[in-house]
Amino acid sequence: MRKMTEEFLWAAFCGESKAHMKYAAYADKAAKEGKPNIAKLFRAISYAERVHATNHFKALKALKGTAENLQDAIAGESFEVEEMYPAYDAVAKLQDEHEAEHSIHYAIEAEKIHEQMYRDAKAHAEKDDDWEIGDVYICPNCGFTHIVSEKDPLPEVCPVCKWKKSTFKKFDGYEELV
Repeated sequence: MRKMTEEFLWAAFCGESKAHMKYAAYADKAAKEGKPNIAKLFRAISYAERVHATNHFKALKALKGTAENLQDAIAGESFEVEEMYPAYDAVAKLQDEHEAEHSIHYAIEAEKIHEQMYRDAKAHAEKDDDWEIGDVYICPNCGFTHIVSEKDPLPEVCPVCKWKKSTFKKFDGYEELV
């Protein structure tokens, strides 16, 4: 692929990804405000933006095999934990931005867990095996992610933000793109 086309496709991927997430947040807000049909519209268009982003990602040949994708995910989480969020946190502290500090703290703590989960999954993928896991729960306040097992039940409160386990969202999957 020629350099300019590649750069433009990466920019388009970033823009479509941002729109996907922004519209998903708008959908949640509309739903909370009692506007379910507007929420449905936001969710539908959010999904369409995800389709666009995925198409760009595929055109860039950035979608690899599972083990390679997991390694890329590990690298991304590691960068966030070791470099990106510590720098962002330092600036937020310097500028006395408490809400930003909380948001960054929540993210970095969840990203540490995500990195380890990806490492565990990669060990299985490299053996051409799937990883047998229990139910996955996510704290809707901070993003703490927990895989339930007999040895590791869902904690009574989130270890990161202290929200009750009754607020956690059981993750049932995600709509697959055709």
